[in-house]
Amino acid sequence: MNRKLLDILVCPVTKGRLKYDKENQELISRSARLAYPIVDGKPIMIENDARVLTQEEVDKL
Repeated sequence: MNRKLLDILVCPVTKGRLKYDKENQELISRSARLAYPIVDGKPIMIENDARVLTQEEVDKL
């Protein structure tokens, strides 16, 4: 994931910062409890395509 891109991307729902999860290839929005997938190196920043995080996953962040 390009560091410069990560610095400017925000969650489309909350406008908050995102955390890069390299292992799962996702951008995580803790405040929205969503994980946006990264497909072929491109983040998919569409709320309906994001995975909802469980409370356990949020607690680990």
